[in-house]
Amino acid sequence: MSLADARARAEAHSPFLRGLIRREGELLERMQAEGFDAALGAALARLDPARPFPSVREARGGVALTVALADLAGAWRLEQVTGALTDFADTALQFAIDAAFAEREQEPAGLVALALGKMGSFELNYSSDIDLIFLHDPEALPHRAGEDPTEAAVRLVRRVSSLLSERTGDGYALRVDLRLRPDPDSTPSSLPLGAAEHYYQSQALAWERSAFIRARAAAGDVAMGREFLKAISPFVWRRSLDYSALAEIRDVSHQIRDHFGEVEKLGPGFDLKRGRGGIRECEFYAQVHQMIFGGRDVALRRGATLDALAALASAGRIGADEAALLADAYRHFRTVEHRIQMLADQQTHAVPKQAAERAQVAGLMGLPNWRAVEATLAPRLKAVSKLYDRLLETGEGQRGARLPQQASEIEAWGARAKVKDGKLLATLVDGWRSGRPRSLRAPEALRAFETVIPGLVQQVGAGRTGREALLRLDQMIAALPSGVQFWRLLAAHPALAKVVGRLLTSTPLLADALAKRPSLLDVLLEPASPLPDYAHAEHELRALCRGLHGEALLDRVRIWTAERRFALGVQLIDGTVSPDAASRELALIAEAAVALLAEQVAAEFAVRHGTVPGGRLIPLALGRFGGGQLTTQSDLDLIFLFSGDYQAKSVGGTPLTASAWFNRLVPRVTAALTVPTAAGPLYEVDTRLRPSGADGLHAASLDSFVQYQRADAGVWEQMALTRARPIACTEEDRAGAQAAIDALVSAPRDAAHVKREAQEMRRHMAKHKPPAGPFDVKLMKGGLVDIEFIVAVRALTSGKPVPPGLEQAARLLAPELVAPARLMNAMLVMLRLVQPHDAAATPDSAAGALIARACGHAGMAALKADLADARATVTRLWAETFQGETK
Repeated sequence: MSLADARARAEAHSPFLRGLIRREGELLERMQAEGFDAALGAALARLDPARPFPSVREARGGVALTVALADLAGAWRLEQVTGALTDFADTALQFAIDAAFAEREQEPAGLVALALGKMGSFELNYSSDIDLIFLHDPEALPHRAGEDPTEAAVRLVRRVSSLLSERTGDGYALRVDLRLRPDPDSTPSSLPLGAAEHYYQSQALAWERSAFIRARAAAGDVAMGREFLKAISPFVWRRSLDYSALAEIRDVSHQIRDHFGEVEKLGPGFDLKRGRGGIRECEFYAQVHQMIFGGRDVALRRGATLDALAALASAGRIGADEAALLADAYRHFRTVEHRIQMLADQQTHAVPKQAAERAQVAGLMGLPNWRAVEATLAPRLKAVSKLYDRLLETGEGQRGARLPQQASEIEAWGARAKVKDGKLLATLVDGWRSGRPRSLRAPEALRAFETVIPGLVQQVGAGRTGREALLRLDQMIAALPSGVQFWRLLAAHPALAKVVGRLLTSTPLLADALAKRPSLLDVLLEPASPLPDYAHAEHELRALCRGLHGEALLDRVRIWTAERRFALGVQLIDGTVSPDAASRELALIAEAAVALLAEQVAAEFAVRHGTVPGGRLIPLALGRFGGGQLTTQSDLDLIFLFSGDYQAKSVGGTPLTASAWFNRLVPRVTAALTVPTAAGPLYEVDTRLRPSGADGLHAASLDSFVQYQRADAGVWEQMALTRARPIACTEEDRAGAQAAIDALVSAPRDAAHVKREAQEMRRHMAKHKPPAGPFDVKLMKGGLVDIEFIVAVRALTSGKPVPPGLEQAARLLAPELVAPARLMNAMLVMLRLVQPHDAAATPDSAAGALIARACGHAGMAALKADLADARATVTRLWAETFQGETK
């Protein structure tokens, strides 16, 4: 549509725009000649510090007309319309703040306006109020002699509000709403920064958390405002799901529906914003999902509704169809809302009650009558309402049958549900209901628990290991530190309860982890996604730990690592990731943790002792860690080297020689990796493979390490070097260390001596550390250790470097070992997960079926046959490697 057509429509159907058109002839000529963007710039240029009251109102009139005509002409999309209106609000607000300071003959400082609501998300409509919270820094805010800083801030805010909101002969600029601050009836209109930070971190209500999803520093001391928002970010974006906050959002939804239910039917008086299926429900749908997932995924922290819906769909948190439906409805509702507001420049969202006004709205929409407008609204309102109803129903949980009260009735119920041990169940239920478990003492927790427990008991108690699973459930309930959030979340998401049931029946390791850290339940809400590479994992961890130090940093690394390991365990149980892929991902997680903690510990150490010129830490990963294949229970085998001259001295702080500097640093790094904190343990670290073993230095220079390997290292140390991999260091140091390792591994050596020493080591190991059970795939004859020995010996006697990965090295040196290595690694990963306390024992039937499936077999019989063939292959290749001698 042309500008002329848009103008004609505005003049015919909008009294407000008609008045502006009559006054803005020059601006209309600018639109015609140069376009809407130029006209918008001309309108904003009217702001004049010498005449603040009239100029801000004149600018507002020009902006309103320009944006409306661009909208009616179809030249601007919704985002451009709301963005232009918000940009004007930002500009006018900054203009008013500057003017208020100027009137006091002061330079602007120490006062910030936080925009919330639609202004915060760049979604203002034509007649929006602007929701603001003003904060001030008493130390930075200029104030007069004898004037309290808060009094000065209140006077400034009062003047800003007057400049924008007071009606004059030129109208008003913006209606300012300051009621979103804490307790607005008793608090000053500007809050001291420290008091505000304390409130939002310790006392704020759930609806305030939701409001701050769309908060931003809009004007004034914007840098100060951004720092404040960063400080309260953990309050807004909680990594652990706050079910109470979600319940409050749902309660607000019900209250809104009840309040506006009197005009439930689309027609005169229907509220497009708050009515069923309207704008607010589109916004709440996005915000509820943001509150669930945004604490863990920064990509979801979008203020604008359309941006949030797109991000949620992209991350797989909501369906693409849902996002498209909501986005289409939101755009259309906002467009109709704008046409309603164009009539008389009123802040309203209700369908006009007068037929003539409804006809005018239809005219502005380019439709013949209001009935045609209703035809576009009705299906969208119905679709959004249906979608939002499902969200509310999910949040309220499932009202199913409860377990009986009497022991005999519980036993009878258990028999009908095929629970293996009804007497045990009755005893356990009596204990749970007694209030003895901490997680069930709160009435709210017990109510939620009662809705969950029948299905959970039936799932875990009816399996082949029903008695053991019931006892495991009891142990989990006893170990939970609190239960309101946990049981409410399971009640709200029945699918999660089923996952918890699978963990209880499949793996005590994950069930125990969940009991100790219930927040891990949040991980189960996340859809399975492709496993990230190292760069992605490290970036994610660094983003989560940015700005943290000391205990807080150690806790955050442990929480992230536990969550990633737990998620992988669940994916292994569900069969959505292979054991091979999971073992590689577990190694990447460990490497990211080592890299971050080593860097942070070194930075803190440098504060006291400076830095060593040219010296940098080079951790060497060995064993399974070096090969990039860990299990959920693996230790980390590490050697710490450093680059540069070991005699160099540190610069800054109390100087140390390079050797002393790194040998004091490494125990601190090891402690950061091993010490249990409030968030639990991280890894066990084994550094006994360093030169001279446990009696040797904690760190050696790369040069001295090479010298030791050439002159003094035993065959077992040389074998360990075949799986060494530099990690968590610069590319320069990585390349230098890898070149040194390759040279050492490929150096000429006496093959017969290597084989004799290797055979003797394996005999010693078999005598003093025999297989712990029939499924000890590491230590059994023809098992993983034998594969590692064969590959290491062949590597040391081949005269060429090999990759540290066991399968990759085997592919070069003994291709027949690739399949056995892969099978046994898969079995080891699953055995350590499913039966962590006795991984070498024969699995029970349920665990065996799970392990067999993960290893690509129909059942345990097929898996055992494949394992026997693999062991035979390994035994044959051992004989070939060691010239016919077998163990």
